[in-house]
Amino acid sequence: MVTSRATRAPGTVLANLVFLLIMLAGLFLIPFGLPGLWLMIGVVAYGAFTGAVAWWILAILIVLGVVAELLEFLAVKKLSDRHGGTTLAFWGAIVGGLVGALVGAPVPLIGSLIAGVIGTFAGAALVTALEQRRLDHAAMRVGFGAALGRAAAVAIKVAVAVVVLVVGMTALIF
Repeated sequence: MVTSRATRAPGTVLANLVFLLIMLAGLFLIPFGLPGLWLMIGVVAYGAFTGAVAWWILAILIVLGVVAELLEFLAVKKLSDRHGGTTLAFWGAIVGGLVGALVGAPVPLIGSLIAGVIGTFAGAALVTALEQRRLDHAAMRVGFGAALGRAAAVAIKVAVAVVVLVVGMTALIF
């Protein structure tokens, strides 16, 4: 069902500016391992509940968000596997990335991002070293692959978030 602008919930310039700022903040949060993509989708969901955005647009953006989350895990798994990692090394990378992001949080702007990548590297390398009972080049290679996967995952999620931003704001404004 297509609604005319007259039957839609009133959208003021100020409200649209607030929505844009929230969505830009969400975009900014993604590299730090925070759920900025879901914050952005939440803004679109608010628009859908108020009648300003069609439900099918929200549904598509939710599907994109879920796909981005799956691709995040697949990127880390694929690149750690490619560099000799095991399933345990993958989970070490995930846990290490989360711990790193939390440890780096007090450092403004880039602390969580850098510490998250370092934690991903350290988690995968440490688990690999424990599995092999030695810390050598192979463990470092697995850690490097996992860190590359984390960087690729951030790029994927940011790209999806840009699509959510453009589609969501266009739907809210028009």
